[in-house]
Amino acid sequence: MIKLKGIPASNGIASGPAYIFHHTEVGVKRETISDPSAELARLEIARNTARDQLKALKKKTETEASAEEAAIFEAHMMFLDDPSLLEIVADAVQTQHLNVEAAWFDGIETFAQQMEMMGDEYLSARAADIRDVGKRVLRILGGKDDTDLSGLAAPSIILAQDLTPSDTARLDKRYVLGFATAEGGPTSHTAILAKALGLPAVVGCGSALLEISAGTEILIHGSQGELVASPDEATKKRYEQLTGEASRVAELELKSSGDHAITKDGRQVEIVANVGSPNDAVSALKYGAEGIGLLRTEFLYLERATAPSEEEQLEAYNAVLNVMGERPVVVRTLDVGGDKQLDYLDLGKEANPFLGWRAIRMCLDRPDFFKTQLRALLRASPGHDLRIMFPMIATLDEVRRSKALLAEARQEVLAAGHPVADKIQVGIMVEIPAAAQMADLFAKEVDFFSVGTNDLTQYTMAAERTSEKMAYLADPCHPAVVRQIKRVIEEGHKAGIWIGVCGEMAGDPEAAPILLGLGLDEFSLAAPGIPHLKAVLREWSYRDAQKIAAEIINLENGQAVREHVRNHKP
Repeated sequence: MIKLKGIPASNGIASGPAYIFHHTEVGVKRETISDPSAELARLEIARNTARDQLKALKKKTETEASAEEAAIFEAHMMFLDDPSLLEIVADAVQTQHLNVEAAWFDGIETFAQQMEMMGDEYLSARAADIRDVGKRVLRILGGKDDTDLSGLAAPSIILAQDLTPSDTARLDKRYVLGFATAEGGPTSHTAILAKALGLPAVVGCGSALLEISAGTEILIHGSQGELVASPDEATKKRYEQLTGEASRVAELELKSSGDHAITKDGRQVEIVANVGSPNDAVSALKYGAEGIGLLRTEFLYLERATAPSEEEQLEAYNAVLNVMGERPVVVRTLDVGGDKQLDYLDLGKEANPFLGWRAIRMCLDRPDFFKTQLRALLRASPGHDLRIMFPMIATLDEVRRSKALLAEARQEVLAAGHPVADKIQVGIMVEIPAAAQMADLFAKEVDFFSVGTNDLTQYTMAAERTSEKMAYLADPCHPAVVRQIKRVIEEGHKAGIWIGVCGEMAGDPEAAPILLGLGLDEFSLAAPGIPHLKAVLREWSYRDAQKIAAEIINLENGQAVREHVRNHKP
């Protein structure tokens, strides 16, 4: 029996035979060519093929996971079309008469290494993504398949040195019980996809993982970060018991997911879903969502040559609102720019896109473009509990300008003869520390706050949330983050407005009692996590949660906070 300790990446328990996953090796020969135009034409065909493959992966991921996870492949398509990269390649082909395979490889490596050396954690972490894109094009140029999965014909545990997001998305869920990798971290795109796909996963198991033979019986415990190869009878029996218990619990949680989340002492909180498309809204109701706490509208704007019209947007918003009926639906206005480009808008390139010209900043600079979305939302509002939320707010002036444009849009809609709901709640995302610190002033301007804990954490800790090296800092349970959430809730309640959380923290079972104890009104999370979150909240009393929240505020770091919560479970 071999037992390996790795890093928990995606919860769940799985058992089955090992399938050893190998990437298709791509050898690059360096040759002198005589027709640069023909070589560049080959590259154009390969890039178009790669783009089609990425679009298919994005669509598959949207179906099996969600639109948010599928956005990973938007970034891949951006790398595929990066003008700086293409200029490097074209120059090598045309001036050095280098074959396109070698020129493309050199360009990818130059670009990836530049990203790694820039000192920016976001760009450094994306070097792996551009190499993934680069190898895809090289495989196409060489006439090779993505990976050799011909032997995966039965349910198995995938073992690999590492898996790229493309690899993970391509895995056939019929034959994948879970996976483990020798490398990787819990915040990688691969780990995020594993969670969304519901696949138990352990990463960072070390080189010993690669010594396991194909067909070996494997047990993995995702939440414990444990892998066992060739288990003895006692270990197999223990895992069987754990699996059976987990299945029974999940079944019971799903059956009661339609009930409210009410604590032992009678406090009720609202549990809603984060969604990124009308299809996500349908799925959310199946998991017991009481509404939508975050509708990401980017799905309307990406992967197209022109901006969506007012009528197109109206149709999409109506589709979501009609699914939800009278349930609350919080719509976040467009959050693109910086790291999420739109081909039909000249948004420019920025060294640090998370701190750049994006979201509300871009929209306020393009008021006519912004008002198209606002008019569509207002027209969709009659008969529904539609709420509008502005992202990336840092100043009071931004809120006031956004509200003024919304008022202008309302007058334009009414003047065109369209009805508008009498009352539409307006709120902001609190994801920048400046907004958290000035919550008392912002609370006088809006009807609600929704705390985006993903960005609030990375901005507070100066730790990009998808960086494996920064994973130890990117924890929303860190007291520095929790203290800001506490202030936001307290100041909001003083002003008589409600407070939600729509970041990943809302779906974290260890964070749940903290947020409950701080007085949070609404938890908004990925729909599959709703049944379990409701079950967790029902185990606590509000009084005990308040005590926990008061105790952890003075601890030193996120790990200490989590240990304290574990040690005081009811």
